[in-house]
Amino acid sequence: MRLWHRLGRVQRKKLEMEMDDKLQLMQEIERAHMEWVTAQKRLDFVLEKEQIDYAVFALEAAEKRFEMLIKQAKNMKLSAIEVNRGRVMEG
Repeated sequence: MRLWHRLGRVQRKKLEMEMDDKLQLMQEIERAHMEWVTAQKRLDFVLEKEQIDYAVFALEAAEKRFEMLIKQAKNMKLSAIEVNRGRVMEG
């Protein structure tokens, strides 16, 4: 806590913004993961050709979004532990 008081106002604001960005990214990763799992389950229940096409498209889109967010987390130096901690905090 002492470190927090030693930081200047601008530094504290920047640190708060970084923490907010990380939290927001962790929440987006959680949503993207849920969308991906849902798309996988949807594929198990489709019957018609149009439904199959849509389900495959939705699954591919969900996978790409999830992968993009994971890559962004790596660039922000977020660890898997922090992402999972965010999941626990949400639930």
